[in-house]
Parts: sequence; C-alpha cells; structure tokens
Amino acid sequence: MNNSQNKNTNSNKPKPTTQPTTNPKSNTLLTHYTPLLAWTAMIHYASSMPASDQSLNSPLAAFDLTWIERTFSWVSFQYGNSVVSLDTRTTEQFAEFFIRKGAHVFVYAVLAILAYRVAKLWLTKPTQSPHTAILAIAFITIYATYDEITHYYHPGRSGLIEDVLLDMAGGALGILSWYLLEQRRRGKTDKPPH
Repeated sequence: MNNSQNKNTNSNKPKPTTQPTTNPKSNTLLTHYTPLLAWTAMIHYASSMPASDQSLNSPLAAFDLTWIERTFSWVSFQYGNSVVSLDTRTTEQFAEFFIRKGAHVFVYAVLAILAYRVAKLWLTKPTQSPHTAILAIAFITIYATYDEITHYYHPGRSGLIEDVLLDMAGGALGILSWYLLEQRRRGKTDKPPH
C-alpha cells in the first residue's frame, strides 16, 4: 500500500470524538447544598412566626371531630409543661397538637435526608455510611436545639427539649428511610439481567 492510499484510508476512518469530562460533583451546589439551605431557611421562617399565626383551630373547627373525642378520650400524657388530653384541650387543640408534632417529624426527616446527602459528598466510601448518618443526626440535633432556643426567647412560642427529641427522631427516621431506599435502588441495579 502506498502512502497516498494509506492517507485515504486513514481519512475515511471516523475520528474518535472526545466527550467533555464532567465532574460529577460540579452540580452539587444546585442539587445538594441549595435544597438544604432552602429547607433550613423555610424552617427558620416558620419558627419566627408567632404560634397564633399558625393556629389550625379555625380550619379544624369546620370538620366533624367527634370521632376524635370517641376514639381518643383515654389519651392523657405530659408534654413539656402541659398535659395533652381532651380534658385539658378542645378537640381542635388536641388534633392540632398531633398535627404540629407530625409536622416536626416530617420537616426534620426531610432536613436530615438533605443533610445526609451533603455529608455523603464529603464521606464517599461505602464503609463511611454510619459516619455520614451520625454527622447528619449531629446537624439535626444542633439545628433543632438552636430552633428551640430561638422559640424560648420568641414571644408566643415555647422552646421544649421534647421537641428537640422529636426532631431527632424525625431525623433518624428520615435517614433510615433514605438509606433503605438507596439500598433498594442499589439492589435493583446490581441484579444481573434475566
């Protein structure tokens, strides 16, 4: 084969295309840090509002809540410095207490998931998952404590250690749920095709 033929055959070969290499962490500001900061800001904003501005008594009064009176008349327990029961609260206040505490669990479960995702950026080895979870729970504990201290000094709010514990439980539940979801996803991708 002469040189001119060799050049022609080489020019007919498709040139390899080079894909730009992207850093998988290049988008972490948008996908990891921004949601964490936005959720934290939302909690801070909601916490700065007086409890009376967030009252659910009027909306709940529109519903027939007699089933709560029939079903939960036996419930009575101490939470903070007050007794939670239908003897000490109206039916609407009783229902609102559980809605608010459920909101604590949900909000801090989401916050913990977001914190866990950010912590995983720093602790990347699979063996570091427990450390990642501990770091996220530590963040939740510190933020929940800060939030309740802020409530303590805010008129119309009360800071309660019970709420910090509830927030930590919500955080642990969120991280556990996220971890199990990750394991399930990983199990599906690791399975060989049939």
